[in-house]
Amino acid sequence: MSRLPRFEEFRWVGTKDTMVVYDCDDPEQFEALKTRVESEDLLRRLQLQAFGPDTLQEAENRGFKPAA
Repeated sequence: MSRLPRFEEFRWVGTKDTMVVYDCDDPEQFEALKTRVESEDLLRRLQLQAFGPDTLQEAENRGFKPAA
């Protein structure tokens, strides 16, 4: 499965502007994230967040909500 540039090693990637975390292993969520990244230039605007450890629980601990 392909991943976002600079985030190839991460399953969970969040958007800082909406505080939503996306599961890059879920095809629908990944496509939604990829569309936002491309149309809103989120990578250049530094609006993406990865987590360590790379878990949903860690994303939630940082205030992110799972994508619907």
